[in-house]
Amino acid sequence: MTKKIVVTQPIHAEVLHMLQSVGNVVMNPGPAPWSQAELYQHLSDAEALMAFMPDRVDAGLLRNAPRLKTIACALKGYDNFDLQACDEADVIVSFVPDLLTEPTAELAIGLAIAAARNIRLGDNLVRTGQYEGWRPVLYGTGLHQSVVAVVGLGAVGHAIVERLSGFGCTRILGVDPVNHDARVVLTDLLTAISQADYLFLAVPLTESSRYLIDDTVLTHAKPGQIVVNIGRGSVVNEAAVALALQRGQLGAYAADVYEMEDWLLADRPHNINPALLAAENTVLTPHIGSAVARVRLAIERRAADNLIQVLSGKMPTDVVSLDNAR
Repeated sequence: MTKKIVVTQPIHAEVLHMLQSVGNVVMNPGPAPWSQAELYQHLSDAEALMAFMPDRVDAGLLRNAPRLKTIACALKGYDNFDLQACDEADVIVSFVPDLLTEPTAELAIGLAIAAARNIRLGDNLVRTGQYEGWRPVLYGTGLHQSVVAVVGLGAVGHAIVERLSGFGCTRILGVDPVNHDARVVLTDLLTAISQADYLFLAVPLTESSRYLIDDTVLTHAKPGQIVVNIGRGSVVNEAAVALALQRGQLGAYAADVYEMEDWLLADRPHNINPALLAAENTVLTPHIGSAVARVRLAIERRAADNLIQVLSGKMPTDVVSLDNAR
């Protein structure tokens, strides 16, 4: 019997051909996700699923996919996937551990510079047609001679530190309970947020990291601080950030991730905080941390390799277990 493979987003032609060589592929033409009913219908007789950022996998989905053997995630973070439920259903989960690191770190630096140098406001000014040449306006700040803190010294955090090392920062602080980087001064969150001109958030979403940056913590922020979030949306309380921007405690907020995207949280908001969207001192991108064409192709190919390994009776290279996810 031909194996059925469900792919929830459009993929590159060469990756589609890879999957078609081992099974019958049903692919969402995208870019909008399937409805829950459509997804469940496709999964009712599927053996493999290639999943993407908008997907949520829980016990309900698994009950509607009785033949499912594996979920190959074309992404790095797996916080939208209930690994306990997958383990109980004997579904093997894999992810792509490192291909997203470099482009995400690059975007983090880009967001920091865009926010600090008023690039969004400057672009808008020029496009109004009212720009008549240089004027003493839109003064910002730079990474050079600034104190910078990186919260989360995993792969992405280390990559951010590596890029910061060339900017002539006065000091780079690091906040992480486990990892360390010889290029940073290790400290605690409140010390970092009280001293840093820039605060980069590069932590995964866990029970302990949800709302790590809330209204209480933000009262300790160095006035004018620029916060950059490329980790997970719910690491910050967006309403608290919007209020801190309004009262001038924060100088700017730049983000590529949002609370609304943390699908497995039952109480997640369904929209980005309106006050955050309205704030001029924000730079907000639509989760494009890995959106480099060659990188996305490599991610898809790696996920396809993992999927094919399982359908061939092997354990995938990038298997996720409950132990290594904790």
